[in-house]
Amino acid sequence: MTSILTSHLFATFLTLRPLLAQEQTTDANNAAAAMGGAVGGIIGLVVGLIIIVALWKVFVKAGQPGWAAIIPIVNLYFLCKVAGRPGWWLLLMLIPFVNFVILIIINIDIAKNFGKGAGFGLGLAFLGFIFYPILGFGSATYQGPAAPATV
Repeated sequence: MTSILTSHLFATFLTLRPLLAQEQTTDANNAAAAMGGAVGGIIGLVVGLIIIVALWKVFVKAGQPGWAAIIPIVNLYFLCKVAGRPGWWLLLMLIPFVNFVILIIINIDIAKNFGKGAGFGLGLAFLGFIFYPILGFGSATYQGPAAPATV
């Protein structure tokens, strides 16, 4: 009787063993994923902070209030002002797909207003986390709107 019970428990253990191992592996994977998420979040916060500080410096160089860089919709309005575009272009940035074109135009205008070329403006549009710190912390000076502000 004891050997039957022992063999039954042993068979049950052999059946559950892969499930227990899988559960331990899943816990290890979850811990690794949580750690990766935490590291990614910290990196995202650091990059975001660098962009905010760089945009603040760009606004100050252009004679606009630096605090506007930290307020979400207001910073787009002041980007229009730095680019020499009218403030109502902010409404165009609320339209899907149109906003991409408008932001590219605004970034090219910002680059031109700081004495840079259209290529630098495309860099601002597509790699802003690299090019805005270059513009903000670099030696570029604001030269005024290159394009006349039209209404």
